[in-house]
Amino acid sequence: MFNVSQPLLRYWEKEFPSVKPTRTGKGTRQYRKEDVEEIRLIYYLVKERGMTIEGAKRKLKENKDTVAQTGEVVSRLKDIKTELLKLKDEFDEMEDQYKEITSGQRQ
Repeated sequence: MFNVSQPLLRYWEKEFPSVKPTRTGKGTRQYRKEDVEEIRLIYYLVKERGMTIEGAKRKLKENKDTVAQTGEVVSRLKDIKTELLKLKDEFDEMEDQYKEITSGQRQ
């Protein structure tokens, strides 16, 4: 989901006590929705904002709600950007087709 390695997730579990996946009888970790949201915030702060682990801990402790809201806004903006780029590519393709059609009519 976040394209991070298992060792990194384990490290985050140790550093951020709020991430507490349960384990199955075979020891497989099962992340609750709350765990995934916490990992999303950690990922946002550490990977996207470039904060240190200590900085991320401090930020989450000081104002977790603001971090969550900001992370959500950034995520939505990325989705919008992706959609706009897709539309631009489609428009460019249509424009190229139009140019081919109109240049063929001139000859």
